[in-house]
Amino acid sequence: MNTNSSIGDRIRALREFRDITQEELARRAGVSVDTIRKLEQGIRESARINTLRGLARALDVQLERLVGQPTVTQQLTDDGGLIALRDAIQDPASLPGVPGDDLLEDPPGPDLWTAEVKAATNLYWAGGYSELSAVLPGLLRDGRAVVRAHDTEQVWRQMALAYQLAASLSTQSGHPDWAYTAVEKQLDAAARASDPLLEGMGVSTLSWILLRQGRWEHAQSVAERKADSLQPPFRRATADQLAVYGNLLIAAATPAARSGNHDEAMGLLTLAESAAVQSGPVRAYGSAFSVTDVRTQRVNVALAGTEGQPDVALSASTQVDLEQISRPVHSASYRLDVAQARYQTGDSAGALEMLLEVEQDQPEWIRFQTLAAATVREMLEAERRRNSTLRGLASRLGVDPAL
Repeated sequence: MNTNSSIGDRIRALREFRDITQEELARRAGVSVDTIRKLEQGIRESARINTLRGLARALDVQLERLVGQPTVTQQLTDDGGLIALRDAIQDPASLPGVPGDDLLEDPPGPDLWTAEVKAATNLYWAGGYSELSAVLPGLLRDGRAVVRAHDTEQVWRQMALAYQLAASLSTQSGHPDWAYTAVEKQLDAAARASDPLLEGMGVSTLSWILLRQGRWEHAQSVAERKADSLQPPFRRATADQLAVYGNLLIAAATPAARSGNHDEAMGLLTLAESAAVQSGPVRAYGSAFSVTDVRTQRVNVALAGTEGQPDVALSASTQVDLEQISRPVHSASYRLDVAQARYQTGDSAGALEMLLEVEQDQPEWIRFQTLAAATVREMLEAERRRNSTLRGLASRLGVDPAL
């Protein structure tokens, strides 16, 4: 399928390939026939992100394919890249029964390699995807050599975190199938590390991957079941226990909201915030957890599902202290949600201002965000007068500036 075609072209091609009518697609997706007709005819160039998610699910494709999300990093590197990352994740020599190459250079020592994993984690949360894609394939290969030389629980713990990075970067760059393989290896490494909390973070990663694949029921159920199994005794819980438990509740809340169960999602976030109040800010297992982290998710959850509530999202945003968000990519994601809520409540100027701010802070990250592109397409379609600033942003995000 031509990735340069419009969303309407892709919808029509996928619908015709499956030999279903516009009416049947509308029924399956829970959207109006008129919306589909206008998209396919080019009268409309986009739709709200929740409408696009419904169409992707009804057409049995990933949202990234439907909207034409980029699946390459912005900069080419000499030392790695996404294809090299795929090869490192799906290394045939790591499969049982497949002979490997034992004639490798001496691996780095465990302490040096652990420091490299930490640096790579910081790079991910800073949004440096091109640079990370260059170093992560070698980091995984070195890690496998390190665990052969030093088969300890501490080294396996770092191996799990390295695969968590690989799963996260693969998902962000539009390759959830690679991510699924990576999270399988993350969970295996966590088991070898004899660390139930690390396994919990692996399930949280898995839930996110399933969410990106459109498997909302699975995404919610795996996170909820793992949260139940790890629920700590609150009076005696450690901060790490509360953080992992809370992250799993957050992971379950998002797919619940995507399925239209907003009350259930908000209930899960209420439990997560209670855990965050008791734990205080925590940085562990390659992630972070705090009251602020939970409150940003209230904004995201309010926008999810076929009946998003942008007014509720904006109200929830007043409870978020932006300066307390510790990870740059998380801050960008939260502000992208606020921009969508602003646009949906009629504040196009405020939405554009925030989108430009996010682009300035995270120029590479924003190009991978389907929400950003979908919102800009809507804004272009609805503009009353030519807005050169908006059209410039649209061009940089790969949205047709000629709309």
